[in-house]
Amino acid sequence: MKPLQAETLRPDNDDASLAARVLAGDTAAFELVMRLHNRRLYRVARAMLRNAADAEDALQDAYLSAFQAMGNFRGEASLATWLSRVVVNQCLGRLRRQARRDNIVPIVSMGAAEEQEQAAMPSEDTETPDQALVRAELRAVLERKLDELPEAFRTVFVMRCVEELSVEETAQSLNIPEATVRSRHFRARSMLRESLAQDIDVAERDVFSFDGERCDRIVARVLQRLRDEG
Repeated sequence: MKPLQAETLRPDNDDASLAARVLAGDTAAFELVMRLHNRRLYRVARAMLRNAADAEDALQDAYLSAFQAMGNFRGEASLATWLSRVVVNQCLGRLRRQARRDNIVPIVSMGAAEEQEQAAMPSEDTETPDQALVRAELRAVLERKLDELPEAFRTVFVMRCVEELSVEETAQSLNIPEATVRSRHFRARSMLRESLAQDIDVAERDVFSFDGERCDRIVARVLQRLRDEG
C-alpha cells in the first residue's frame, strides 16, 4: 500500500471524489478517509463517552455506518464535518442506551440541552525523562478535569481547543447554533480554570512537604554530628 502522504496527493482525493470512490466500494479510499480523520473523530468520541475503549468501539461502529451511508454525503459540509455528525450520533445513541440500562434519564442532549487517548506529542530531543513524566502527568490531570465537565461543554471544548476546529465547523458537526458553540466554549474554559485553580490551592499547602520520615532523618543526622563532634 502507498504511504499515506503520497496517497493524499492524488488528484481525486478531494471530499467528493473520495466519497464517490467509497460509494463504489473502494476500500482503499475508505482506509484513507479513516486515516485522515481518525484523530479528530476519536477525540470527539472520547470527549463524549469519557472512556478510551468505548470511544474506539463507537468510532468503529460509526465508520461502518458511514461506509454504508456514504451515498447520503451531499457535499453541503466537509466530509470531516459529516463524519463528525455520524460519530456524535453514534455516541449519543450509546449514551441513551446506557442511560436506559441504568434507569437514568440522560441529562445532556447535544440537540437540546447544553480531551488519546491521544498519543503523547513527540518530545524534543532535549527532553529529559523527568520532563516527559511531568508532561504525562499534566496531560493526565487535564484529561481528568475534562472528563468532569458535562458532556456538551466537554465535546465543544475538545473540538475548539484540542482539534482547533472553527466555530462554524463545530456548530455544523454538532448541529447546534454558532452562538451555542461560543457560550459552551466560554463556559467550559471557565469551569476548567476554576477546577484547576482548586487543585492548585490544595497543592500549594503540600509544596515542599515535610513528612515524619524526613523530620526523623534530619534530627538523627544532626544528633549524630553532635555526637561525632563531641
